[in-house]
Amino acid sequence: MYRSHARTRTDALYLIRHGGGLRGDFHGLDLRGLDLCGADLREADLREADLRGARMFECNLSWADLSGANLSGANLIGANLIGANLIGVDLRLADLLKADLREVDLNGADLSGADLGECKLSAADLCGAALCGADLRGANLIGANLIGADLSEADLSAADMRRCNMSECNLTGATLRGANLSECKLIGADLRGAYPLGADLRLADLRLANLSGCDMTVARCE
Repeated sequence: MYRSHARTRTDALYLIRHGGGLRGDFHGLDLRGLDLCGADLREADLREADLRGARMFECNLSWADLSGANLSGANLIGANLIGANLIGVDLRLADLLKADLREVDLNGADLSGADLGECKLSAADLCGAALCGADLRGANLIGANLIGADLSEADLSAADMRRCNMSECNLTGATLRGANLSECKLIGADLRGAYPLGADLRLADLRLANLSGCDMTVARCE
């Protein structure tokens, strides 16, 4: 299938606004601050693109390649990112409220301070991702891979994290109020100072986990 190719920022904006975003090639382009709300960028090549501060509300980025792209501060509220390649992407302080990130590859990505409230992240690969201070309230992370991820000071209130692999995860100071962590692997995880009030930790594997300052009596463990 033909892939449209944009050489400049102006080319890119024209193509996207005239239906050429599907499978388009925008590799490495400067797209900072552009209004791409509702754009169809399915399977697009956005590797290493600069999308800082871009407005991408309800944008369709399913199966797009955004590896190495900079999306810090971008507005991705309600965006469709199903199956997208987000390896090493910069999403610091991005707004991903209610975005669909099922089955995405966020290996090594930086989502520090990002708003991921009510996000769909089931079966996502977040191995080694930075999520410190991120807002994940009400997010769906069922079966996600969070091995070695940094969730320090993150808010995971009411998040559904059943069957997640969170081995060696940093959860220091994280808020786990009402979160469902049943059947999670938390082997070697650091939960110092975490707040698990009402959290469901039944059948969770907490071998070698650091629970200093984490009051497990307020969690549901049996």
